Amino acid sequence: MQTVLSVDGLTKDFGRIRAVNNLALEVKAGQVFGMLGPNGSGKTTTLGMLMGVVNPSGGLFTWFGETQTNQVRKKIGAVLEHPIFYPYLSGQKNLELNALIKQCPTDNIPNVLELVELSARKDHKYKTYSLGMKQRLAIASALLNDPTVLILDEPTNGLDPMGIAEIREIIKKIAANGKTIILASHLLDEVQKVCTHFAILQRGNLIHTGPVDEVGKGTETVEVNAEVDNLNEILLDFSGTSSITKESGFYRVSMRDGFRGKDLNRFLFDRNVVATHLVTKKKTLEQQFLDILSSNPQK
Repeated sequence: MQTVLSVDGLTKDFGRIRAVNNLALEVKAGQVFGMLGPNGSGKTTTLGMLMGVVNPSGGLFTWFGETQTNQVRKKIGAVLEHPIFYPYLSGQKNLELNALIKQCPTDNIPNVLELVELSARKDHKYKTYSLGMKQRLAIASALLNDPTVLILDEPTNGLDPMGIAEIREIIKKIAANGKTIILASHLLDEVQKVCTHFAILQRGNLIHTGPVDEVGKGTETVEVNAEVDNLNEILLDFSGTSSITKESGFYRVSMRDGFRGKDLNRFLFDRNVVATHLVTKKKTLEQQFLDILSSNPQK
């Protein structure tokens, strides 16, 4: 799989403050790569350096194996910070103006409007658009020259649940068309729903990177209940039980390696105990995110 982005030792200092520290990562073609981190972790600064709008203090990066040039830059579309359009122009006219600035043909405008579901509102003035529609127009603008890579900085920031869901589906459609997407976000649930890979930054340091589908793998926790008085004792007799806690009226059984919920269910059935509730709980990205941050304390 082709390496789209390679970062080695990327560093940015603002005076005595180190915003990004010796960052190293790779993004492969076709990935939807999420950059996660609390406020001040260096996500936006990193994207700014990758787009050439912030000068690095050290390190280097390459796009498609090349240093950044105008030709390489044309392969990258980006939505950074807040999108700026002319309020009294329509969505269509704003895109035509952006195409002129980018020196790309206007032939792709109907396609990108359709992709972001703004075709019906293309002739309406930008000032009449909702926040979600404005963000979708910004994505359309970034796609005008049919880039290979799309960079999004907090694409759902400030949106209501419906707006977030709309952006999520658009990101999925763009990825399905084969584009590589790099996005920064603090909405962990959204990243887990749309990203294939993710990295966690903390105070400018990369502390974790890996595939999203590995989240939740490993030992399981099973939430269980049954109409018997000594359920706790029975659960302790199960050889796959590592520990037991009780929460919200249910027993939460942490399983030993190699044991699954179906094994516990079979054990209870053999003891003539019918579980009235048995649900396997996998670790969410939020839980893993918090675990990683807590295991990497930084001053």
